[in-house]
Amino acid sequence: MDLYPAYIPSPDRYETMPYHHVGRSGLKFPALSLGFWHNFGSRDSFDNMRAMCRTAFDLGITQFDLANNYGPVYGAAEESLKRLMDKDFAPYRDELVITTKAGYDMWPGPYGNWGSRKYLIASLDQSLSRMGLDYVDIFYHHRMDPETPLEETMEALLQIVRSGKALYAGISNYDGPHTVKALEIAREIRLPLIVNQRRYSIFDRTIDRDGARQACRNMGMGIIAFSPLAQGLLTDRYLRGIPADSRIARDGRFLHASDLTEEKMAGIRALNDLAAERGQSLAQMALAWILQSGDVCSVLIGASSPAQIRDSAGAVRNLTFTEEELARIDEISLSAGRK
Repeated sequence: MDLYPAYIPSPDRYETMPYHHVGRSGLKFPALSLGFWHNFGSRDSFDNMRAMCRTAFDLGITQFDLANNYGPVYGAAEESLKRLMDKDFAPYRDELVITTKAGYDMWPGPYGNWGSRKYLIASLDQSLSRMGLDYVDIFYHHRMDPETPLEETMEALLQIVRSGKALYAGISNYDGPHTVKALEIAREIRLPLIVNQRRYSIFDRTIDRDGARQACRNMGMGIIAFSPLAQGLLTDRYLRGIPADSRIARDGRFLHASDLTEEKMAGIRALNDLAAERGQSLAQMALAWILQSGDVCSVLIGASSPAQIRDSAGAVRNLTFTEEELARIDEISLSAGRK
């Protein structure tokens, strides 16, 4: 028995969230999008997932971002999405941007990884089955493949788009040179390759060093940023130690206690003070900082509760920084040992 009342979205859900064109395409992303990387797996509470997605959509967050191997276990996040669509969101499918990816290991053997035509097409078919969808809005190649010719990968994405199983194509974790080459191939074969999904935060500026940001700017490709809070470091969560329910304590795959160096903690405290001066939480300021440049069309937020989503959504109320504030953020992040 479903104890939840029928879901009726907030009637004013589009009044405060900004929407940005994805590069030179006609598609728009909400300034904030909801990622299913964490907290949507087989070990997580479905009721909490449902509450988070309802909260997000009520706030104008219209993009749900997945990948074939998000979980755990692999495929579990996509299965969770199917339950969410069946329970609440099927009537609003045309108001949602739903994306998935393939490129990391998914099943045993030589055909369940990287970027071959066989893997990408088979993976998307499996993803659509798990999600109960006819198509996704964007299908991403999840990482650069050193062995498969990039032409093959791009042509596989073109076949997928022409089949109607995806409306647009994207790439993720591509550096500057590979972004340029992928876009050159896409233009030649008329593939709507519109977005690069990259890690980006105050503490991680790799997209500047490897040329991806400049390549996207020059060639009209959108950027969507993931890990904008540096796996939780750019929040007030670790200012007083490591909470028992934190990502460091629960899941040591992506963030470790050793990451909390004295320099990093000093930087987090200084950034938290600056955010307070701006009338924002540290998380809100970190999200606003990414969006203020204009190069990033959306920021992917991860969340473990509806309250975190509501706090993150508050970032869009103040996206303006003074030159002095930007200089202070740069100085603090350098001192903290940014990437």
